[in-house]
Amino acid sequence: MDDQTRIEIEAAAFRRLQQHLMQDRKDVQNIDMMNLAGFCRNCLSRWYQEAAAERGVEMTKDEAREAYYGMPYSDWKEKYQTEANPEKQAAFKVAFAENVGKAE
Repeated sequence: MDDQTRIEIEAAAFRRLQQHLMQDRKDVQNIDMMNLAGFCRNCLSRWYQEAAAERGVEMTKDEAREAYYGMPYSDWKEKYQTEANPEKQAAFKVAFAENVGKAE
């Protein structure tokens, strides 16, 4: 497989993952994803921002989140995010520290 084809396949797989998380499974909470898998939609938007920066494209965290979520993050939270119980919040602190680093 040539590099261009590989890149196109990787991009298509990323877009399908994005569709799955943003359209097909809006019910899945970021905190549950982070606690189980060590990443969430916000991680994907951060990786998007980092990839842009590596290519000389300046993008704020909010711009990256809007690009990934397809709407301002505040709108996503209002429409789809539910309140997490204390156990999930505690598990999130551990998962975040292990997978992302210091809490924001």
